[in-house]
Amino acid sequence: MFERSRKGERALLIQPHAGGPPEEDVLNEFTELARSAGASIAALLPARIDRPNPATLIGTGKLDEVKAAADATGADLVLVNHTLSPVQERNLERSLQRRVVDRTGLILDIFAQRARSHEGKLQVELAQLRHMATRLVRGWSHLERQRGGAIGLRGPGETQLETDRRLLQKRVDQLQKRLQKVEVQHAQMRRARVRSELPRVALVGYTNAGKSTLFNAITGADAYAADQLFATLDPTVRRVALPGGRVVLADTVGFVRDLPHELVAAFRSTLSEAREADLLLHVIDAADTLRQERIAQVDAVLEEIGAGDIPQLLVFNKIDRIEGAVPRRDGPSEDPPGSEMADGLVRERVWLSARDRRGLELLELALAERLGLERWKAQLHLPPGSGRLRARLHALGAVQEEAHDQVGWTLQLDMPRSDAERLAAGEEGAPLRALLGEARISGFE
Repeated sequence: MFERSRKGERALLIQPHAGGPPEEDVLNEFTELARSAGASIAALLPARIDRPNPATLIGTGKLDEVKAAADATGADLVLVNHTLSPVQERNLERSLQRRVVDRTGLILDIFAQRARSHEGKLQVELAQLRHMATRLVRGWSHLERQRGGAIGLRGPGETQLETDRRLLQKRVDQLQKRLQKVEVQHAQMRRARVRSELPRVALVGYTNAGKSTLFNAITGADAYAADQLFATLDPTVRRVALPGGRVVLADTVGFVRDLPHELVAAFRSTLSEAREADLLLHVIDAADTLRQERIAQVDAVLEEIGAGDIPQLLVFNKIDRIEGAVPRRDGPSEDPPGSEMADGLVRERVWLSARDRRGLELLELALAERLGLERWKAQLHLPPGSGRLRARLHALGAVQEEAHDQVGWTLQLDMPRSDAERLAAGEEGAPLRALLGEARISGFE
């Protein structure tokens, strides 16, 4: 196998296509994927394939053209924007005398570079090993040598290939056990957030749609954001104060067309932030001419991970790239024919620029309405024995004014109703329960 260089590699890109010329957006995305992996582009060759060659995918004539182009440009790597079978990958490497990486391997490589958290690194390694398992046979002669017979090599008589497969499977088993432990820890954290009764919102969308920029604009966090594909791999979770109350907001990995199944399976626990959300903010690049296609591709991945039924609010980002565009909010009744729909169900839309922080107030208002958040203002009298409840109200910033006398405290409150109801449900919440009214609080005996 080839040793991966830690520096940028000079890559020759092959874009297979059928019929007419390849679509421009497909070529642009392929080029961005290659650059995101750290490659410098030597050349891009379209390859028309009417009938795929089972041995090399492309025909012999195109193969000679690719070899000549690689020699002329000094490319030491060939990237193919298509899934290759192990046999095709091996035959192409033998013919071209260069390392060949298909679309799945390219995305896996980007993920390996970007993963930062312990869980993310484990998930990427597991996906890479599963991908590699089908590609152990590379035509190297040592893989077929039999162990046993010679001095120092006597043993069970398994081939080197069998040994490699056994060791690889052992590592896969280890990673799966580690990920199970991490998933248990994350499940406990998610249960704690559920117990807090805070609504959960997850940002989803096509890669490079601006999810992390929007996340930072809403939360004031400093999650990594860049104009590149798959800038965010590890989910970031923050509590956010909205006009009507607080929510838990999660930034998740971006999706892409033909996302490798190995990654969908490996990142199932990471994507649980989207699967377990109360509302999805589907972020879309408003300036993308193929945004309808991108919406459909994201919906397909959401369906695959079990999040297809979760309500969505469409957020059209990057209106700063559209001349004359202004922030606005479109309700379902304002939906033009043939626009953003899912199974015939119209979704509400907010148009904004996260980079310029224009339109954020429209999004926050839409979130508050969709999640049923509202403010609650009241005067509350607390007896001397309710010091713990008083402290929690102060911690939430709910106390606007306070007076104290011999019979306790009188508090002027202004807070999210969801926070008031959550405190009222606790052991020390009797004064709040009486004020809110038992009929407004569920779950009391």
